[in-house]
Amino acid sequence: MKSIASILAAHLRRWGIKYVFGIPGKPIVPLIMELDKQKINFILNKHEGGSGYAASGYAMMNRKLGVAIATAGPGGTNLLTSAAQAKAYHLPVLFITGQPPISHLGEALGQDSTPFGTDLVKMFQPVTKFSAQVGRSDQFKLYLRHALEKAHSGVKGPVHLSIPLDILVEEIEEFELDLPNIMCESISSKLDEFINKLDNAKRAVILAGKGVHSSLAYDELKKVAELWNIPVMTTPGGKGTFIENHPLSLGALGLGGTERASQYIKDGIDLMIVIGSKLSDMSLVDISSENYPKEVIHLDYDLTFIAKSMIVTTLPIIGDIKINLQFLLNKVSERVKNKYEMLNEEFKIIKNNSDSYISAVKAIKIIRQELPDDSIIFGDDGSHTFYAIKYFKIRKPGTFFFDDVFGAMGHAIGYSIGAQLARDDAHIICLTGDGCTFMHGAEMSTAANYNIPVTFIVFNNGRLDMVDKGMQNHLGKAVGTTYNIPLDIEKFGQSMGIKSFKCLNEFDLKEALEISKLHNKTIVIEVMVDPYEIPPTIKRG
Repeated sequence: MKSIASILAAHLRRWGIKYVFGIPGKPIVPLIMELDKQKINFILNKHEGGSGYAASGYAMMNRKLGVAIATAGPGGTNLLTSAAQAKAYHLPVLFITGQPPISHLGEALGQDSTPFGTDLVKMFQPVTKFSAQVGRSDQFKLYLRHALEKAHSGVKGPVHLSIPLDILVEEIEEFELDLPNIMCESISSKLDEFINKLDNAKRAVILAGKGVHSSLAYDELKKVAELWNIPVMTTPGGKGTFIENHPLSLGALGLGGTERASQYIKDGIDLMIVIGSKLSDMSLVDISSENYPKEVIHLDYDLTFIAKSMIVTTLPIIGDIKINLQFLLNKVSERVKNKYEMLNEEFKIIKNNSDSYISAVKAIKIIRQELPDDSIIFGDDGSHTFYAIKYFKIRKPGTFFFDDVFGAMGHAIGYSIGAQLARDDAHIICLTGDGCTFMHGAEMSTAANYNIPVTFIVFNNGRLDMVDKGMQNHLGKAVGTTYNIPLDIEKFGQSMGIKSFKCLNEFDLKEALEISKLHNKTIVIEVMVDPYEIPPTIKRG
């Protein structure tokens, strides 16, 4: 007989989970003590939301379960945004929240998370695939199994368990559960029709979305593009799924998209192959009913968003993207694939007209020049990342991650920390802004406290740039978008014991990036960018 806290910690260790993220509180102390006893590292974050983001980054990079824990009441509510962000990224993350003893249910309890207080189970339901409270010790095994299966089946996603304090310490018979290895083996019956449409298309294009990241279908995407000689553009969330020095790359479409991609759509296409995208408004700002493709082939897990954004004839290919593309390629394996030589990239770096800031476009191009090809970028939500979507050229697939659906500001700061712990050999970069840093910048201290060598590149122009420029452009005036007292990010980083740099020109930036390439400590690079520069997001209505 062992306590549920002990059994849960033993399972995490058995599953190879080395790090759990959270903030202590009385109802979850027994679990934290068991994590320590069983040599699982508990990472103390600065905010529960940051712990959820870090657990998500860990799951994304480790291809395993991520775990975040929080106390009852406000600890749990602080996790909600990170759960919603994990759901948007389709990440298997287990969110565990505490609860005062269930034996006192119905009494007046501080931070009660049941229907008598703040009902966390209900709150987590819209932002997870499964949310339940373990009300009795004999339910624990079954509920844990349900949670794991939900997290790993179909479209992966986060799950939530509320475990009261007296249940955590109660002893039950030991048991063992394996992490589910649920493969979506459904092969579309329409692959022959898919091939026929590819063979007969006169002017086709592939639009690659975030689902290519989720299914790791990078190689299959490239092979399909090359075999049928079809140009590839990516959604903002699909950035990093296709190398951009490839002759078939048109760069990104939509918000932050390239002129080449936009023009290709305007010139007319007869077939668009959408791979793993919901086709959100951020992806379709360059597409209207006047330039819709004549037909669409849409690959995704389910039908929910297929033929909803563009009302045209659509062939759905439902199931795992990677598996369906592999079967499609097997059907045409005898065909000779075209050969392509990668392009030499030319970066035209414009001259700076100021000694107090640098153009954001110029900064992105310098960052691309200086970073190794295999550096992994986590883009936060704001103008800074849309500059990167347009100007940061991807040289290796799977090295750029951005969410264009939920879009929580500051999430990339935590994601990069969890990702770095999952892949200590990787060079993880967080590209964020001053607005995001105001929200979750304290998590940089978490990286420093545990010597996690993430490089945080922070674009600073003293404002919420994307909404500031959008309001000014569309309404003629911006309200509530600038900071009367801007954040001094270099000093902010230094106050947390982090080696920090303030960059006003390309020489400052290159020097800071050279030091970051040593990859042995947390670094903050503040880039003072032009506050009046117009970001590539204005075309969004």
